[in-house]
Amino acid sequence: MTWRTDQEGKGKQTDTKQSQVSSAEVRIGPMRLTQDPIQVLLIFAKEDSQSDGFWWACDRAGYRCNIARTPESALECFLDKHHEIIVIDHRQTQNFDAEAVCRSIRATNPSEHTVILAVVSRVSDDHEEASVLPLLHAGFNRRFMENSSIIACYNELIQIEHGEVRSQFKLRACNSVFTALDHCHEAIEITSDDHVIQYVNPAFERMMGYHKGELLGKELADLPKSDKNRADLLDTINTCIKKGKVGYTKPHSFRYKNRRKESIDVKSISSRGSDAPSLQNRRYPSMARIHSMTIEAPITKVINIINAAQENSPVTVAEALDRVLEILRTTELYSPQLGTKDEDPHTSDLVGGLMTDGLRRLSGNEYVFTKNVHQSHSHLAMPITINDVPPCISQLLDNEESWDFNIFELEAVTHKRPLVYLGLKVFSRFGVCEFLNCSETTLRAWFQVIEANYHSSNAYHNSTHAADVLHATAFFLGKERVKGSLDQLDEVAALIAATVHDVDHPGRTNSFLCNAGSELAVLYNDTAVLESHHTALAFQLTVKDTKCNIFKNIDRNHYRTLRQAIIDMVLATEMTKHFEHVNKFVNSINKPMAAEIEGSDCECNPAGKNFPENQILIKRMMIKCADVANPCRPLDLCIEWAGRISEEYFAQTDEEKRQGLPVVMPVFDRNTCSIPKSQISFIDYFITDMFDAWDAFAHLPGLMQHLADNYKHWKTLDDLKCKSLRLPSDS
Repeated sequence: MTWRTDQEGKGKQTDTKQSQVSSAEVRIGPMRLTQDPIQVLLIFAKEDSQSDGFWWACDRAGYRCNIARTPESALECFLDKHHEIIVIDHRQTQNFDAEAVCRSIRATNPSEHTVILAVVSRVSDDHEEASVLPLLHAGFNRRFMENSSIIACYNELIQIEHGEVRSQFKLRACNSVFTALDHCHEAIEITSDDHVIQYVNPAFERMMGYHKGELLGKELADLPKSDKNRADLLDTINTCIKKGKVGYTKPHSFRYKNRRKESIDVKSISSRGSDAPSLQNRRYPSMARIHSMTIEAPITKVINIINAAQENSPVTVAEALDRVLEILRTTELYSPQLGTKDEDPHTSDLVGGLMTDGLRRLSGNEYVFTKNVHQSHSHLAMPITINDVPPCISQLLDNEESWDFNIFELEAVTHKRPLVYLGLKVFSRFGVCEFLNCSETTLRAWFQVIEANYHSSNAYHNSTHAADVLHATAFFLGKERVKGSLDQLDEVAALIAATVHDVDHPGRTNSFLCNAGSELAVLYNDTAVLESHHTALAFQLTVKDTKCNIFKNIDRNHYRTLRQAIIDMVLATEMTKHFEHVNKFVNSINKPMAAEIEGSDCECNPAGKNFPENQILIKRMMIKCADVANPCRPLDLCIEWAGRISEEYFAQTDEEKRQGLPVVMPVFDRNTCSIPKSQISFIDYFITDMFDAWDAFAHLPGLMQHLADNYKHWKTLDDLKCKSLRLPSDS
């Protein structure tokens, strides 16, 4: 299809032959560019044989063609389409002033890369041919002597495409390259064969202590030395130049601007109007965004500054800074790195005993629990095996390895006891009983005790949520890079942590408990109150009765390691340290991995080496993502979860008002709350960055597509001023 524009400037669709020419490949140096089909604008007041000649020539060449009858419609059409070629009828002046039309188009920014052709009347043999200067001064690039032959028009257009149009296309690509160089943090210069400086970027200006005007056109060796460009630095650069290096730099990742970030992306403008991502972005969309993450924790700023300083430092300094980065990227940044016992055993024992969480001695103190935790186990039915699961449940569980598994169907068919059944299936798949050396009977009894201590009256924080987090954790553990980074103890710890991570949750937030002066808040000093309670209660419930003690047959060392891993993961779900956990994962896992993928010279420790510090970060990130994966579920599941968490927050607000407590989340007033707005904010500030980082590591394209679709759903509702989960017509 092509488009004609009538005299009123309105589009009128006209059927033509299907274009035979698609996008063309153009090379400029090492760059390979794809040029979209050429767009041509014909400006003719009336249809005649000449306009038809160009029309059918465009069709033959595969160009997209528009026809405008008035100067106004022509300008409007051009500003919309940004045509590469414009043909203006200059033969008659009674309809419009062709030169005035050309000048009006040239006054717009998009016309910089447009070729404008003037169609002039044929001159008789007894008249002298007119000069082209007036046309050039008006903004025309070429003149075409009137000729309605389709082949003549075709030849003219083809010559323009392979001449001026392709040159302008390459020029735009060059402009994008120079824009990229200007934003590069590395010092870059371009010189002639005689070492005369032709270009320097701002980083080079800063390094040398001169501005661009003082450098261009001169040889670097001729510049006077100053404090800013030390002799040793100049000598190094000159040596590189004499060896034939034109600016010494390594590949650099450029950044883009999105709706929440302040980084800059240098995108090639050679493919105007194209929304298609580059090949690299199609392969690693989340990895590309990792470079632009600006959560801006102080440690992130420090690491970025050191990275920038490394780029232009001598080798010895760069190696020292590598050691600094290695220290900064440790997971226990503020804990001392103790020496050996021989150096100072007294200090080592004292500091280790007081500051190392994993080595604290067990106390005999009992924890204070809420009213429903002292449940007797005697009423529990005799556990059955996984093979005795009812067929309706077993059939549902056949799909439990899929991300789209519907946990709400399992909730319904199990009468709000999904955790036992899903847990037995998942733990069996991962060989948990074999690892713990416990029977399936013990495991089932343990699941029953844990599930009994989830509050089914909670709209959100109930055993269905626990089962959902367990399902997500198992799914993540099945991803290749996650599986290759963790050992079986890590997997078992992750599955147990997911199961117990919200046990005995009261359906109220930590802030509510602190404001209300609850027993738990007093016990845990207003710090990670619920998360500390979940882990403490889970272990007490487990070890107090041998019938459900899944740890009774493992040795002490394994138990302590497993226990510490479970505690660490559950505490990681506490949101006050959300950005700290995400920052550490990005700096210690994503960025070194990205450097490896991009072939960087960085010698950072990759995540795949399975260092204990990296394994801890991966497990924390995994359970954090599993805990809040609702926005990445299929839309129907996402909507159901959004409704449930909103109802729980509404209930908290109601209770805060009844008790005269501070309202922690005023927006969650059931009479005024916009659920779409709350979901948009949650995704913007907590979900997107975290899942970009996790996707870059674990490769989760399906989840990221769900996230995009669900975000679009909430945005659509918000744009329509709808405050509910769905449009009324969809309910």
